[in-house]
Amino acid sequence: MARKYFGTDGIRGLVGVSPITPDFVMRLGYAAGKVLASKRTGSGRPTVLIGKDTRISGYMLEAALEAGFSAAGVDVMLAGPMPTPAIAYLTRALRLSAGVVISASHNPFQDNGIKFFSAQGTKLPDAVELDIEAALEQPMECVPSEKLGRAKRLDDAQGRYIEFCKSTFPNELDLRGLKIVVDCAHGAAYNIAPHVFHELGAEVVAIGNKPDGFNINLDHGATAPKAMAAAVLVHGADLGIALDGDADRLIMCDANGRLYNGDELLYLMVMDRLATGPVAGAVGTLMTNMAVEVALKEKGIGFARAKVGDRYVLEVMQEKGWILGGEGSGHLLALDKHTTGDGIISALQVLSALKRAGRSLEQCCAELKIFPQTLINVRVAPGFDWTKNAAMVAEKEKVEAELGDSGRVLIRASGTEPLIRVMVEARNADDAQSMARRIADKVESQLAA
Repeated sequence: MARKYFGTDGIRGLVGVSPITPDFVMRLGYAAGKVLASKRTGSGRPTVLIGKDTRISGYMLEAALEAGFSAAGVDVMLAGPMPTPAIAYLTRALRLSAGVVISASHNPFQDNGIKFFSAQGTKLPDAVELDIEAALEQPMECVPSEKLGRAKRLDDAQGRYIEFCKSTFPNELDLRGLKIVVDCAHGAAYNIAPHVFHELGAEVVAIGNKPDGFNINLDHGATAPKAMAAAVLVHGADLGIALDGDADRLIMCDANGRLYNGDELLYLMVMDRLATGPVAGAVGTLMTNMAVEVALKEKGIGFARAKVGDRYVLEVMQEKGWILGGEGSGHLLALDKHTTGDGIISALQVLSALKRAGRSLEQCCAELKIFPQTLINVRVAPGFDWTKNAAMVAEKEKVEAELGDSGRVLIRASGTEPLIRVMVEARNADDAQSMARRIADKVESQLAA
């Protein structure tokens, strides 16, 4: 059954435009509260934790959610600005019914969204999201006054989470001697991430740590990592760490300002685990660079691809019983450390790997030779299905035959625009460019015909 409101990462959109409006969000809180209350098995009143990033609209949406939950008879704990993975951790640690994050992640401040975590600190199952959507279709009511939910602030939410992050770093190691630029994207980690790395011994240069409600992700963070790279060069730092607005993504750079994306960091994490014991496999996505797959398989490590989206990466990891996975965008998962993707904890896994190896980021990733990749977007008519076009399918198969084991082709429709995305990877950049152009030209010729 298709979901009406929930996407791959909660409900997201432009503030003031349905569904990101105060009235809808209040009804969402009420519907979610009724569903969570009906599924609660323990004693006591159901309680949810609400966190948010630094967007100006967070105040409004937080109040609306709180009202909806209260009307459903659900107690609320307010954490204030906190990374998305922090809410996942605190929900589980405090044995709460659910966690809610008000954030649009890497999007600009005009957008916002709502995402939920289960009592176990994982994304809500599809079935529960469908139950919430069904409850949204019912009239909003209100429990009797004596059963209304209460709200209170969670004391020291930041301190609790900082200690949790530090606990994922090996006790026998520290970060002394390292100078690190930490770019918080003017987002939810602005008052958390610098403390984590500093308390582990690093000299920290914090940037993107002055949110004003409007500058989240603006020219800073994982989606604009040049600011981090430039600061590393200016300050003579050893490394740079860039998070996104809700701190579940990670991009890094070395002392020369060279950027490392999620594919490269996932490979480094796998190699670190391999140095201390066997690794069954790792999960990437359809967009993960083929070089990662080739390199892992050469070492006898399994590799599987999930659909794009960290929730799908997690699903495949759970199916296979593997603990490492991630996306090129910087969503990285280490299930022996946390239940969800966490930019700070992922950075700590990379840093512990560098410390154990006694090598730089550049040296640890040197043997991974990323395949050149060309991506061409072709505008099409809404609803155009390339898989039903024989000429396009034939051209794709022809290119794949020419590439053999030295590259791959991915054609997929955009989920947000009437576009066909044509991606070709090859060991040779010219081949990737020319082959992607051939397929894109075929799309355009078929449209013209």
